[in-house]
Amino acid sequence: MLKPFASGPSRDRPHLTHPGWRESTPQVTLPAGGSLRLRPLRRADYQAWSTLRIRDEQHLRPVEPTVPGSWRDAHSKMAWWDTSAYLLRAARRGTVLPLVIELDGRFVGQLTVGNIQHGGVSDAWIGYWVYSGVTGRGVATAACALGVDHAFRRVGLHRLTATYLPSNPASGRVLALSGFREEGYFIRNLHIDGRWMDHHFVALLADEYPSTAVARLRQAGRLRP
Repeated sequence: MLKPFASGPSRDRPHLTHPGWRESTPQVTLPAGGSLRLRPLRRADYQAWSTLRIRDEQHLRPVEPTVPGSWRDAHSKMAWWDTSAYLLRAARRGTVLPLVIELDGRFVGQLTVGNIQHGGVSDAWIGYWVYSGVTGRGVATAACALGVDHAFRRVGLHRLTATYLPSNPASGRVLALSGFREEGYFIRNLHIDGRWMDHHFVALLADEYPSTAVARLRQAGRLRP
């Protein structure tokens, strides 16, 4: 019999059907203080999700896929119901990991591992957004490292990829700190804020480093021991 889904960090072998779900990551401590972890998305996250993303429209709209209609409509309760239902169904199928970034127990963003494929491909992409009110504290860097380690060590993937806009070098630095390296440049790759935009394409292999992404951040002083 399969073990039930874990609600927190697990030291056991990954779930046979849905590896990495529903698990939270271990907590890490940011350099200036504050405990951060990734935990599974919940339907009850609507209010925090909607409030922060509506507040951050000017920060998020220029870097995220174009939404139909108004930004407020895209963050309504009906939109959340559709989006979260899709993500949670995909999580149960083992093709997506929809995770919340929590800082001191507060919802401050999301990290998603998507298009998960096992077998001879064994890869996925990783993406994230962080509320602007907590930027500058290393939240995105720590969250990305936790997501990388979870994807490699719990989901069991071989390869992770990501993209970032040339106009958003900060996102490129976050990815580089987790070990991602440039592999290419995609022309008119995604429809962002009303137009097709180019993206840098980066990747990371599970065996590229002898240590975890979190361990490397600690060694570099970007996380507390």
